[in-house]
Amino acid sequence: MKNAKIEWTDHTFNPWIDCQHVSPGCDHCYAEAQNAFRKWNGGTWGPHAPRKQTSEENWKNPIKWNAGARAFKREHGRRPRVFCASLAGVFDKQAESTWRHDLFPLIRECRRLDWLLLTKRPQDIARMLPADWGGGYRNVWLGVTAENQTYFDQRWKHLQNIPAIIKFISYEPALGPLRLPKDGPVPDWLISGGESGGGARPLNPQWVRDIIKDCQNRGVALLRHYTNSGEPTTVIRSSCSRAWPSKRRSARTHLGREEAWLTGSWSASSRCVYVEGKAS
Repeated sequence: MKNAKIEWTDHTFNPWIDCQHVSPGCDHCYAEAQNAFRKWNGGTWGPHAPRKQTSEENWKNPIKWNAGARAFKREHGRRPRVFCASLAGVFDKQAESTWRHDLFPLIRECRRLDWLLLTKRPQDIARMLPADWGGGYRNVWLGVTAENQTYFDQRWKHLQNIPAIIKFISYEPALGPLRLPKDGPVPDWLISGGESGGGARPLNPQWVRDIIKDCQNRGVALLRHYTNSGEPTTVIRSSCSRAWPSKRRSARTHLGREEAWLTGSWSASSRCVYVEGKAS
């Protein structure tokens, strides 16, 4: 069962709560707004706010999801995905290092789940990974948020040098144009979306057209949503000159909107992921 409202994941797991602003994409942070209302850690937020580890019961949830993963795959044709952490930063230097030491064994134990670790701090990833990371856990996708070209250029140069089975970019909220490099390494997957909620900053439709073109040209799988510009959501057919992952590729329709859903796979020879945008 999917328990997350975020389109590109099935579950969210927060090992702790609290974070801090690091770039303009954080200005309208939903996690900060929720914390101010729910007061998980007293309602404070930022570099001097206390990080609060979540309950022991909450830490049992991934184990439950992992136990049900085979049934989930039979129903949906793919592995369940977990976004960790939607209300915090896995690579936040203010979080207790012992919490990360507990988190990675849990991720490794729940091997039937694909874990999506998304950060705006890629410069800190390498020194915070576990000793047994090697070429990357088979069930972990590493991603960085890039709200415009400046932050893509800053963050992708770090992520591209870290071994991971799947590497992805969250171009949301899109606050400026972003173009993929014409040569050299590119991410396997890109999520594109405008800002939502009160005070959402506008999305220029040309930014969307450009990133779709770049993804098509470079063989990058694309999920596009939250346009906030009147443009329809889109799933594209992506081609790739590198070797394909070994698993089946799929797409599905959800609530009448075309959404690309990666099946989650890896290959020793390539990390290129393919999504065929075919509405069912």
